[in-house]
Amino acid sequence: MAALLAQKQLFSPTKPVWWAGVLLSLGIGALFYVMVYKTIEHDAAGRFTQQARNAQYNITSRINAYTDVLRGTASFFDASDRVDRASFHRYVNGLDLGQQFPALDNINFTQHVTDAQRDAFERTAARSGDGQPDGYPNFTIKPAGRRAEYSVLTMIEPVAPYRHRLGLDISAREQAARAIALARDTGKLISSGMPIENTRNSQGWSLAMRLPLYRKDVPLNDVAQRRAAYVGSVGIGFSVPRLVRAAMDQMQVREVHLMLYDDGKNADGSVSPLTLLYDNSASARRPAHRDEQFAIVLPLDFNGRQWSAHFSAPKTVWYSRFDAFLPWLAMASGFVGSLLFYLLFHTLSSSRMRAIKMAKAMTKELRDSQAKLQLSHHKLRQLAAHADQIKEQERKRIAREIHDDLGQNLLVLRIEADLLASRTRQNHPRLHARARSTLTQIDSTIKSVRHIINDLRPTVLDLGLNAAVEWQIAQFRQRSGMVCELIEHQSDIRLDDRCATAFFRVLQESLSNILQHARASLVRVELRQAGGMLSMTISDNGVGMRESSRNKVGSFGLVGIEERISLLGGHCAITGGHNAGTTVSISVPVEYVPPPSLDDHQLTTRLAADVPA
Repeated sequence: MAALLAQKQLFSPTKPVWWAGVLLSLGIGALFYVMVYKTIEHDAAGRFTQQARNAQYNITSRINAYTDVLRGTASFFDASDRVDRASFHRYVNGLDLGQQFPALDNINFTQHVTDAQRDAFERTAARSGDGQPDGYPNFTIKPAGRRAEYSVLTMIEPVAPYRHRLGLDISAREQAARAIALARDTGKLISSGMPIENTRNSQGWSLAMRLPLYRKDVPLNDVAQRRAAYVGSVGIGFSVPRLVRAAMDQMQVREVHLMLYDDGKNADGSVSPLTLLYDNSASARRPAHRDEQFAIVLPLDFNGRQWSAHFSAPKTVWYSRFDAFLPWLAMASGFVGSLLFYLLFHTLSSSRMRAIKMAKAMTKELRDSQAKLQLSHHKLRQLAAHADQIKEQERKRIAREIHDDLGQNLLVLRIEADLLASRTRQNHPRLHARARSTLTQIDSTIKSVRHIINDLRPTVLDLGLNAAVEWQIAQFRQRSGMVCELIEHQSDIRLDDRCATAFFRVLQESLSNILQHARASLVRVELRQAGGMLSMTISDNGVGMRESSRNKVGSFGLVGIEERISLLGGHCAITGGHNAGTTVSISVPVEYVPPPSLDDHQLTTRLAADVPA
């Protein structure tokens, strides 16, 4: 009675508890406001990060596209016996650089010249011009001075803007020489990271990539062979700003500030100063404080060199108009919802007894359903056992029919073919050859029939479990080449056919799993009969088994093993861990079976003669 009176006073509209409800609703509304605001900020940061990663992917894709152009040019040189300037011009003209690769400035070829070859090379180069105002001029090697090796620029397309570079020894600079030597010795595409012509104009940096070329049909297995076969390299020059702007144009928000740096880590292990390759600060708006912007640094791989892209943008540009009102809407929803919940709390508490009554009824129904399910499961296991027994009997029947009918017919056919081959050996060579071929086919068929019989039900099972286990292990060694040890504590284990067949099938399934999945080198099988229990343990030193593998959809091997042993009233344990091997242990209670009579011994002898070697 006192509890009922207190409940009426709690929900009385004249009591101060209503002000507590209002204050609680205001607190929940404020919490909703903060949560929604943080969520909007997090979503905006996610959109910013996604756009930055898209730009990173676009830049990387364009670098890869230009790398593919360079590899295609190298393949063009490798596929041609001789590439002259006219064919090189036609190849580059077909690429349509202006439309397909707008950031690409030129494609060029440098010829490797030793100091001993320099004089002859310069005499030829002095007469190599085509006489056109915008074509290839006569040239000499520059800069002046004698060096041990030269990488002379001999072909470049388009030639008009870069004809003054013909004859330039690009390896004259130390950093470029190291990069070219590394590419020559490794055969890989490489970049020195140095600006072309060592200039930086208002358009930003221009960089180059090079790929070595070697003489055809010569071995390139080591550094000495690659140096001996080295003939030069092909390269491309491209504008970093044009490449980056093409990628940034695909961003939904334009007010993103990007600063692209070369980290200075060269492929040969040396370190260069940090270099700013691109900065679009002129087109990006910066907020007053760092807390008002999103920022992220993403790595870029430029063919062995590491770039870093620094993205930043004001937070406000990533908010929509609705985002400004959503926190207030969430606050109002939280306030109203809390009041409604406060009012409904009393109504819900009154229905608690009805819910308890309903739960009890559902519990009773659930228990009845569980009992029915257990009964159904028991019947299903009986049906599975019956189906398995029928399957084994049918396999045994089919194997014996194949052995008795088809095996005897093949044996008679082989005898006839052997007689025919013997009688035609001297007088009919061609007929003798055909008879021997037929005899070979019959032997192959007999072997296949034996394999089919053993797959259905090995006749060696009639010799006892020990013989069947030894035969199966021998077959496994022959198929897999693994080391398989057999440890037998009793040499003559006698038990009924059903139990022997179950143990044989468990061993067969376990060895099949080891062969397919374990990647093991050692398998150990232990067979023991003691105290009315027959146990067998199969272990390996393979990769082990994860817990999820036992419940893999469509996989019934391990389930079948457990079910076979459970139907015999035995126990099955499958243990193993990652890279710790797998162990399958089974044990079944068995009764003593007396040794076979004389007739059984004669039958065993006959069956042993049919077991294939």
